[in-house]
Amino acid sequence: MTKKKWEHFAHKADIGIRGIGPSLTSAFEMGALALTNVVTDSNTIHATQEICISCSAPDVEILFADWLNAIIYKMDTLNLLFSEFHVQINELSLEALIKGEKLNRLRHQPAVGVKGATYAELKVYQENDTWIAQCIVDV
Repeated sequence: MTKKKWEHFAHKADIGIRGIGPSLTSAFEMGALALTNVVTDSNTIHATQEICISCSAPDVEILFADWLNAIIYKMDTLNLLFSEFHVQINELSLEALIKGEKLNRLRHQPAVGVKGATYAELKVYQENDTWIAQCIVDV
């Protein structure tokens, strides 16, 4: 069985993020965790506040980018960082409960701010029993 994980990959000016898991939802969750880890170590974030996110899109790739951009919007407007992501996908609609806390600059020591998820290298696909969701994020 495929292990859930996330990773970053090289890009000229920005950062590539990739979520990997045994299901589409787990790949989306791991992609969100990769996004958080661009900013800070997700292990330093306490899951004390809950936010709901909903989005829909014409295809699964754009749904992934919209999902990440919805998280970035919440990070920016509410000054929050997130460490837990619980996603449900029904066709091309996504409902999620995300958990995190207010940014604490001393504890979280944010490395960079993420401006947005782009369509560059945007892919969501299945290889055997593994789902992969990836894109470039603008920092």
